[in-house]
Amino acid sequence: MTGTAGLLAVTGGLGLGTFAFRGAGRLLRARVTWPPRAERLTGTAVVVLLAALVATSGLAEGHGYAGLARTAGVAVGGVLAYRRAPFVVVVVAAAAVTALLRLAGLS
Repeated sequence: MTGTAGLLAVTGGLGLGTFAFRGAGRLLRARVTWPPRAERLTGTAVVVLLAALVATSGLAEGHGYAGLARTAGVAVGGVLAYRRAPFVVVVVAAAAVTALLRLAGLS
């Protein structure tokens, strides 16, 4: 399968798998218990995966470094998110810092 039909088949399969996992979670939640340590590690894993996603998508472009402007924007967004600023403020501030640094000639 190639082309549009293959893409639609894979997307549909992933969607069905996602709903199956969600349904299984709801059905098995009362029957399966995790140790408290495993629940804490799961919460930590979510934070680590999100930080890795931000680092790779925010600091890299293609196979190289994305530049100082984007790095500064990601840093400003990270600091504001850490300080629990509203999401809109985080996004607008990060975009503004990146745009102003690019306007100043830094890429």
